[in-house]
Amino acid sequence: MTQGEAFTNPDALKGLTAYDRTGEKIGSIERVYLDDRSGRPEWVTVKTGLFGMKESFVPLAGARLRGEDLHVTATKEAVKEAPRVDADQHLDPGQEHELYAHYGLTRPGAATGTGNAATGTGTGTGTAGLAGAGAGAGQGRHAGDREYAMRAGLGEESKEQDMVRSEERLRVGTEEEETGRARLRKTVVNEEVRTSVPLSHEEVRVVREPIREGDRVRGDIGEAETEVTLHSERAVVSKETVPVERVHLETERVTETQEISDTVRKEQIEFDDARDAKGQRRGMKGERGAKGEDWRDRKQGPRH
Repeated sequence: MTQGEAFTNPDALKGLTAYDRTGEKIGSIERVYLDDRSGRPEWVTVKTGLFGMKESFVPLAGARLRGEDLHVTATKEAVKEAPRVDADQHLDPGQEHELYAHYGLTRPGAATGTGNAATGTGTGTGTAGLAGAGAGAGQGRHAGDREYAMRAGLGEESKEQDMVRSEERLRVGTEEEETGRARLRKTVVNEEVRTSVPLSHEEVRVVREPIREGDRVRGDIGEAETEVTLHSERAVVSKETVPVERVHLETERVTETQEISDTVRKEQIEFDDARDAKGQRRGMKGERGAKGEDWRDRKQGPRH
């Protein structure tokens, strides 16, 4: 499969293994997104995370095919930290802009969005669709938005006057740091030990036995003496060194939840009404939100 076949035939990219610019494996390619204007693949989703349960968007700008491997210009760490976007749902221009900003790339063309995996996308200018998700004019949610824009008299030239509202989002990750050291040290201490041991000794007592008639014993009168040796036991102390136990250090990972708070900035968009001399509105029929609802708020901001 050549470079041209891979980047004109989206099915040829599915199932390939993606590698970052350093040659480190990222994951397998799951979905391919096309640019509706050029019909060429623009984004792919790669299975990442534990057990491959997460799909991350990866740009194809500058990607190269080597055999059955696709080498992209992004790093594996950048892909893992990419903004969370559902791969099987509509990727609007704002989300795509956030992805381009994350990868430090310049967004090609004026306003490009990525289509919907389930409903398909229209064929109008400035949108991109998921490969294999049936395209047709006026189909899906995105096509309906374009119809409203034409009814309202909005053309391509009006996009130059669009104002993009941005806001900061708090992303909290973790990093491992050294918090201390534990040492195992052996020292010698003196300890007094008391124990009991039985000791025996010999004692002397006088035993008298009468001599009976018929015993052949010669009797002498005079001085005489005899002696007997006495014995006793005494305690003898000795010391020996014996092993008694093995001791080592091990670590155990304990997870605890910590509340993190910080301040983020967000933009608000204000508009001034066009009023005549009597204070009545002129040329203002309200505004329409992303889902078609009318609203007349003085400020537009995120609703939580």
